[in-house]
Amino acid sequence: MLKSIHFQNFKALRDTTLPLDRFTLIIGPNGSGKTTALQVLRAYPEMRGFNYSTCLSIGLQQGAEIGWDLGWAAPNEGAALRIRWGRGGLSHSWSSQVTNPPVLERQLASIRVFSFDAKAIAKPVQLIPHDAMLEDGSHLANVLDRLRDKQPERFQALNEELGRCLPEFDSILFDTPAPGSRAFMLRTRKGHHAIPASEVSQGTLIALAIFTLAYLPDPPPLVGLEEPDRGIHPRLLLEVRDALYRLAYPENYGEKREPVQVVATTHSPYFLDLFRDHPEEIVIAEKGAEGVSFKRLADLPDVEEVLQDTHLGDAWYSGILGGVPSEP
Repeated sequence: MLKSIHFQNFKALRDTTLPLDRFTLIIGPNGSGKTTALQVLRAYPEMRGFNYSTCLSIGLQQGAEIGWDLGWAAPNEGAALRIRWGRGGLSHSWSSQVTNPPVLERQLASIRVFSFDAKAIAKPVQLIPHDAMLEDGSHLANVLDRLRDKQPERFQALNEELGRCLPEFDSILFDTPAPGSRAFMLRTRKGHHAIPASEVSQGTLIALAIFTLAYLPDPPPLVGLEEPDRGIHPRLLLEVRDALYRLAYPENYGEKREPVQVVATTHSPYFLDLFRDHPEEIVIAEKGAEGVSFKRLADLPDVEEVLQDTHLGDAWYSGILGGVPSEP
């Protein structure tokens, strides 16, 4: 599990360290580096189309070094990876505590970062063996189809979760709109009408993609999620949080797999409120004259006193905790 990432000269992240836990929720204003941090998580082993000139912090001369340092927690405590990007290209080096770099390299290469798009989720796809959900949620139909065929108990549990959280539906169905393609539908509980994914609401599709991640038998070792609450009704946010917790804390849900490290971002005070009892999981991104800084909510002075008589979301919205747009 990653313990921290230190950023140097990468866009708004000029010189700051992002602390990470098994579950981390990053809050902050627009332009405070939340999306940038997720970009870096998926940047190994290749820069995936990054452009040096647009990644370099504003105000620095071309040729200045961009870098980030990844540190690990137990069972790889002390392991660290130093990545630098400059005139000589991209380079990386492991700390001396790392005895088997390929293992950690495979973990880094398996990181998945999602920014779900409802239209992409609903789009029919060509059948591909061992397919995986893409960053925008596309290919979900293939993932669901394989889950039904290879893990029927998990697929049934996912259907039950869908019906509990979205009681107007009772099951996931499949369609073959063209030879070799797959699409999914949701069946209404009343009347058993099959509703094509393209006609299902944005929030429902995004929630289904998140629930599916939580029920996969072999999810990625680290999952990043950009605003998983986007388009979702506040009454459904608790179920979204619990799905993310199912990934991060499988032992609490009867799962016997390894935990998935989850890093998510949000702008929603309603979603943030659900983490009031876990301030150690919340990281505040604060914009300043010298760039962005990250700080854990639990490390703020007198945080318990501040939150004693108010909702966490209200306290953040008011500006007491920081991580809000600055005054012009």
